[in-house]
Amino acid sequence: MPAQDEYIVEILLDVGLITHEDVLKAKELTKLGGVGLLDAILKSGKITDVDVSKAVASQYGMDFIQLADYRVPDEILAMVPRHVARRYKIVPVYKHDSTLTVAISDPLDVDTVDSLRYILKTNVEPVVATKPDIEASLARYYGTTEDSVENMLQEITEGEVDLGAAFKPAVESKIEETVETETDAPIIKLVGLIIMEAYRNRASDIHIEPLEKRLRVRYRIDGVMQEVDSPPKRLQPAIISRLKIMSNMSIAEKRVPQDGRIQIPVMGRTLDLRVSALPTNHGESIVMRILDKSSLLLGLGDLGFYTDQQEMINKIIGSPDGVFLVTGPTGSGKTTTLYACLNTINKPDRKIITVEDPVEYQLAGINQVQTNADINLTFAAALRSILRQAPNIIMIGEIRDLETANIAVQASLTGHLVFSTLHTNDAPSAVTRLIDMGVKPFLVASATRAIMAQRLIRRICPKCKEPYTPTEYEMKTLQLDPNEIAKTTIYKGRGCADCGRTGYRGRCGIYELFFIDDEVRRLIYERVPANVLRARARELGMRTLREDGIRKIMSGTSTPEEIISITAGDSN
Repeated sequence: MPAQDEYIVEILLDVGLITHEDVLKAKELTKLGGVGLLDAILKSGKITDVDVSKAVASQYGMDFIQLADYRVPDEILAMVPRHVARRYKIVPVYKHDSTLTVAISDPLDVDTVDSLRYILKTNVEPVVATKPDIEASLARYYGTTEDSVENMLQEITEGEVDLGAAFKPAVESKIEETVETETDAPIIKLVGLIIMEAYRNRASDIHIEPLEKRLRVRYRIDGVMQEVDSPPKRLQPAIISRLKIMSNMSIAEKRVPQDGRIQIPVMGRTLDLRVSALPTNHGESIVMRILDKSSLLLGLGDLGFYTDQQEMINKIIGSPDGVFLVTGPTGSGKTTTLYACLNTINKPDRKIITVEDPVEYQLAGINQVQTNADINLTFAAALRSILRQAPNIIMIGEIRDLETANIAVQASLTGHLVFSTLHTNDAPSAVTRLIDMGVKPFLVASATRAIMAQRLIRRICPKCKEPYTPTEYEMKTLQLDPNEIAKTTIYKGRGCADCGRTGYRGRCGIYELFFIDDEVRRLIYERVPANVLRARARELGMRTLREDGIRKIMSGTSTPEEIISITAGDSN
């Protein structure tokens, strides 16, 4: 009740439970952040939740009840469905004539009482109980406080699963509504819960994999696959069919791969899932990539760039022409980085066109083209038409072949700034990759402005972060200077409920940025191997991925163990 704290505090002052001096001390605590005025007073130990609830109830002429001392009859509990009790955080207490008495924690919440009267079709009389008392009673009478895949799987039995319900049109507007409606078919509810729990756990992908004797469900969280509670094998056809219907795939076709998309509001925001179905020996494997649009709003600093790196990136993306390549394996955050760059330079005086396969995010103010092999709309075909649209900036989702590479280079040489991605292990190798594709060395040298390689590393969980002393192996592998280590504090996550006991929460990037200067252009003309280009890049001050990772260690962002595992192929 943050907005009502001041009013409740006035009530507590009026009845003499606290003094003005107590309020002043509590306000000092609120200045430190993270706690409201009423919570600060409660933490001081002067009063309890019970004192507050009794005082507020008395002010409004309502009764106070301690649910822990009361046993609610089963016939009264049956009058309020579980999803209603959970949603409105209320507990039915007793019924007299046509009036049902329910316990609520906030007597000022008249909307809840009105909603209950409408939903339950009966007169509702509220009494006041403390919030912890209500939460404990909800768990006592209705089970755990929120739906979960585990609970849903426990409820499903052979007789009650309507497999035909999986084939209903996907018309529900919100996952929350699907989850909370008790009459929903279990398959529909289960699929909704699998998606919702993945989102709650910050997963980037959901993998539903048919094995010989079971159906496995895994979430990819912070880049690491984690197996979760899986449905019984007998539900496999219904679950997969439900997902295919939701993503507008053909449920009749099970022999060829299919792609689709699911767009649904969940927990107050629109969730976009890119869905892939792949036939395997034991059924169709479904992978859903959760596209979180909030990543588009990230600045370069949020992605893990330090100030000096941001200055270099701003210099590159401020160029009038040239090619800027971002390299790395699949899932290393290349597209997110390019979107962040486009957002930075997305101004009304610039025309930006992208060609992608697929278009993952809708960007306001930018013209986005989706490739389509069925109608021969390839990267190269789209690029030829794009150049006639007179853009200032072009983004190519990926350079995959010689034709696309040549058009990108020609576009840069005719006054366009071109962004694209390439699959190479480090930045200098991108040059030799383009030449191996068939692009003339002098064109690569003339067109390319900079190349950046990147990887994603896990951040230390801020809730369980604690000092850590690197092992001798970590010191030797990372070539850490003991004198430098002595001047700073290295951290590691202990593991807590907030991070799923992993010690990590969230990810950021590590980067190596390779600028092309005149000397590098000369080396490219001569078609020198990548190791020679790398040596020149190091002379120009390029930090390797491992060196940037060490900066993340020294700043307390990540751990030596994480940097060693991610940069195993790199060295200083």
